[in-house]
Amino acid sequence: MGVPLVFDLQRFSVHDGPGIRTTVFFKGCPLACEWCHNPESQSYLPEKMRDQDGVLRMAGETYELDDLVSFLERDLLFYEQSKGGVTLSGGEPMAQDILFIRELLKRLKDKGISTAIDTSGFAPYENFQRVLPFTDLFLYDLKWMDDEKHRLFTGESNQIILENLRSLSEDGATICLRLPLLASLNDSIETMQAIQQWLKDHDVKIHSVNLLPYHAHAKGKYRALHKKWKTFKAPEPSHLETLVKLWQNAGYRTGMGGMMTGEHL
Repeated sequence: MGVPLVFDLQRFSVHDGPGIRTTVFFKGCPLACEWCHNPESQSYLPEKMRDQDGVLRMAGETYELDDLVSFLERDLLFYEQSKGGVTLSGGEPMAQDILFIRELLKRLKDKGISTAIDTSGFAPYENFQRVLPFTDLFLYDLKWMDDEKHRLFTGESNQIILENLRSLSEDGATICLRLPLLASLNDSIETMQAIQQWLKDHDVKIHSVNLLPYHAHAKGKYRALHKKWKTFKAPEPSHLETLVKLWQNAGYRTGMGGMMTGEHL
């Protein structure tokens, strides 16, 4: 069983699932989204970064399974009081050593800790099947229905992402659909309606929808990694309100910015 790299452990997170959570950010992702807000997450190897104070640090370190579980259970009381838990994110957690990910989730569940996985969906479905019994919630990104644009801006086709989303629904997973939104690229009403129609046509059951408008908070990270920064824009607030209503009118619990909507899981 391999030990994947972790580039951040974020305690008291409220944007990665219900309640108060700790989010584990695994390093390495098969996609190369041009707007990625964690550019240090893309490579599977450690990387040197210079922070705002000029201090050089290494992004990416290993945590043995026992040590990681011990760290995550520190906030068990907060999880219990807020109906929160632990979220695995990245990078792409489903593209790590899946035996490690499965055992981590199993140990958390054995301790009564709720679990969630934040995923792009770009991984073999066998990996999802391995973790499904130990995962309470999938935070599932969907960036484009248009395969050509998906290839252009992420480097990969969206076909496996759509197939995995449909399969997860068929297998009874609880899914929060997350829609990263870039102004004039994938935020049109027609794009949203196409997603809704696809969900309906394939009988994909969604617990809730989160609209995630683009932000430029990661600009300093690109500079620290000596990577090229590409500027995108967030949809206008009025347009975001229109999109929220569009999803709500279609019968979906809908929120903005990563906050969970509806009742606790």
